[in-house]
Amino acid sequence: MKYVVCVPDGCADEPVPELDGRTPLEAASMPTLGALARRGEVGRAAVIPAGMAPGSDVGNMSILGYDPARYHTGRAPIEAAGRGVRLGPGEVAYRCNLVTVGGDGTMADFAGGHPSTEEAAEVVAALQAELGSDEVRFHPGVQYRHLLVVPSTWADADCVPPHDLSGRAAVWPTGPAAPALRALMEASRSVVSRFGLAANQVWLWGQGHQPQLPAFRDRHGLEAGLTTAVDLIRGLGALTGIEVVEVEGATGWYDTDYEGKRDACLTTLAGGADLFVIHVEATDEAGHAGDLDEKVRALEHWDRRILGPLVEGLADLGPWRLLLLPDHPTPVALRTHTLDPVPWLLVDSEHDGPGGTYSEAGTAGSPPVPGHELMGRLTARR
Repeated sequence: MKYVVCVPDGCADEPVPELDGRTPLEAASMPTLGALARRGEVGRAAVIPAGMAPGSDVGNMSILGYDPARYHTGRAPIEAAGRGVRLGPGEVAYRCNLVTVGGDGTMADFAGGHPSTEEAAEVVAALQAELGSDEVRFHPGVQYRHLLVVPSTWADADCVPPHDLSGRAAVWPTGPAAPALRALMEASRSVVSRFGLAANQVWLWGQGHQPQLPAFRDRHGLEAGLTTAVDLIRGLGALTGIEVVEVEGATGWYDTDYEGKRDACLTTLAGGADLFVIHVEATDEAGHAGDLDEKVRALEHWDRRILGPLVEGLADLGPWRLLLLPDHPTPVALRTHTLDPVPWLLVDSEHDGPGGTYSEAGTAGSPPVPGHELMGRLTARR
C-alpha cells in the first residue's frame, strides 16, 4: 500500500460575494477532486487544538499525526530545524520576516514585496554584520522568511504574526523581552532600507525552544518523504525523520513547480517509500494577499497539474490511499488564518467510501475530528 497526503495550504475559505456566495473551493474547476470525493469519504477536521493560534506550524504538525497541544513549542524552532540550525538549551529562535511598515505605522506588506532569496540573503548578512553577535544570530531563509537565534532571556514576549496585521496598525511586541526585541526591530530599518527593496525592517515573532518529536517511522512503521518550498515544513520533516525531497522549481509562491512536486512524490514512492506528503503554499499566499483569482487558480493547478496525473501514476504502483486537507483556512476577505475546522478527504483505491462533496459547505454537517488523528486513519490496516 502506498499513502499520499496532499496539503493545499490555507485553501479553506468563507463564502465570497464575488463568487455569488461560493467559496474558492466551490468555484474552482476541480473535476479530479470532485471524482475522488464521490468515491471516498469526506468530513471536517479540527487541525488547530482549542486555545492554540491558527498557524501553519500547528496545522501541519496535526496533519503529520502529532498533537500540537503536546509537542508544539513555537513556530520558529521548527523552521530552524528546517535550515539545519540547532538550538542550544539556553537559546530560542524567532521568525524574522522582512516586512514593509508604512509611514503611518500600518503593516503594508508582511512579505516585504517578496524579495528573491538571493536579495534577502544579502540583507540578512548585513543585519548579522551590523546588529548581530555571538549571542544574537541572524540566519537567512527563503524570500522574506528568516530566523533570529537569541538567548532564552529574550523569550518572554507576546508577538503578533505580521500576516495577521495586513493593512492594519502594526502591533509591537509586549512583555518583559519586548524592549530588546523592539530595539532590534527599529535598528534594522537603517540596514534593510539601504538595499532598495520594498522591505524596510524586520519583524520578530513565533519564538520557541527546540521541540522533541518522536520519529514518524517509529509511530507508523512507514518510510516517509515530503516536498515543500517552505522551511516550516522542512523543519517538521527534519524533526520527525521524514525525508525532505527538494524540487528545484518549488518557490512557495504562485509560480511553484506543481509538476515537479507531483513527480517527486511518484518517484519517491516508486523508490521504496511508503508515504509521501505534497505541500503547496500558493493557496495560503493568495489568501494572505486577498487575491481571489489567484486562490481559485491555485486550486485549479492542484487539480490539473497534481491530482489528475498523480492518481494515474499511483495506479501503476499498486493499491493506494490518499488524504487531502489544508492546515487551516486563510479567507481572502480576512487575509489571515482562522480557527475554523477544515474539510478533509480520504480515498482508498480498493474500497469505495460513502462519497460526498469536498467543500466547506459539503462537510459542514460532520462533527470535527481532531486533526492529528487523521494520519492514523489514513495508515490504518484494513
